[in-house]
Amino acid sequence: MDPLDNPYRPGAGTPPPALLGRDALIDAFGVTVRRAVSGAPGKSLMPIGLRGVGKTVLLNRFGEIALDAGMTTAFIEAPETGDFRTLLAVRIRKILLGLERGGTTRAALRALRVLKTFTLQLPDGSRLAIDVDAMAGEADSGNLASDLTDLLVATGEAAKARSAGLLLAIDEVQYLEPVELAALISAVHRTTQLSLPVVLVGAGLPQLPGLAGDAKSYAERLFDFPMIGSLSNSDAQGAIAIPAQAAGADFTDDALELIVAESQGYPYFLQEWGYHVWNNSAGTPITSDDVTSVRPIVVDQLDRNFFLVRADRLTPRERDYLRAMAELGAGPHRSGDIAAMLGVKVESVAPRRSQLISKGMIFSPAHGDTAFTVPLFDEYLRRTVPHWKRPGAPK
Repeated sequence: MDPLDNPYRPGAGTPPPALLGRDALIDAFGVTVRRAVSGAPGKSLMPIGLRGVGKTVLLNRFGEIALDAGMTTAFIEAPETGDFRTLLAVRIRKILLGLERGGTTRAALRALRVLKTFTLQLPDGSRLAIDVDAMAGEADSGNLASDLTDLLVATGEAAKARSAGLLLAIDEVQYLEPVELAALISAVHRTTQLSLPVVLVGAGLPQLPGLAGDAKSYAERLFDFPMIGSLSNSDAQGAIAIPAQAAGADFTDDALELIVAESQGYPYFLQEWGYHVWNNSAGTPITSDDVTSVRPIVVDQLDRNFFLVRADRLTPRERDYLRAMAELGAGPHRSGDIAAMLGVKVESVAPRRSQLISKGMIFSPAHGDTAFTVPLFDEYLRRTVPHWKRPGAPK
């Protein structure tokens, strides 16, 4: 098949040719932003899920919906290392300057002055070009929760004065420092209390609800945490079949079933399989033999790209921990069982487990349980370290 006509798009946050299985969530979000702009903000949203399920794609779709509903959008990828405050200030500046271009209002000018004050507190000492005087007494306390609340309230008021709204779309929320997450939740809480048109969508790994609850006990009342998982069998088949049909090709039923089985319905893996099957098939219809023939190519691509970029971040001891998990299967697994596989006590590997959670490699779906955040990572580890032995075991 002609690679130029290939409809599949494997990539980080790349929108698939057919976005399926998320309709209910997308529709619900549309209601949320329209209500917020009309003065009735409700719960904000934090979609959670494993790597490769399409959380970033959803954030981008939410941004489009918000724009259609009259909102402006600040999209931020939370940094693993770096300062969230500076990123947020840059995005808010762009939004406020855009609101001001529609004709300066008192609320927009005030918000710019509050932002100017907020930037005086940036830890790296950087300054943004904001041609107004700072507003004393607003966003200048040095307390992030208080200052961020002042900034979001002022920005929400400026948006409201324009009959608009503000969407904060934050990816990888689990990487925010606890003080940053707590401040963000407090600020959004206050804008909701004031019925300002501010909505937060924060996508992250499955540990996010626990992190948010630790940051602020009322987070569960302020946010919904929908779990984004693999697609149903019919949606997964549609994600492959519909783009192919639009490009003038077909898959046999057994070929579709085989792709879904191999990918386990995960959106990123579906795109990877579809992409390579298309490029290596002689013509339509594409058969199960075509799918089987590209399995080594797809596995190699996933191993060298999707999986390896995560495995390369591991220390040898962290890799041993994950390999012990993989020996037990896909999981989740009891922490005690992993420690037993390593031949050590649970307490001795607790710091390793905490570090792996911080790196976003594992999470705790329930107390004492541990699971991978990356789908099929156990299979990858068994492929790349096939003859693993417990550390310290006789050779």
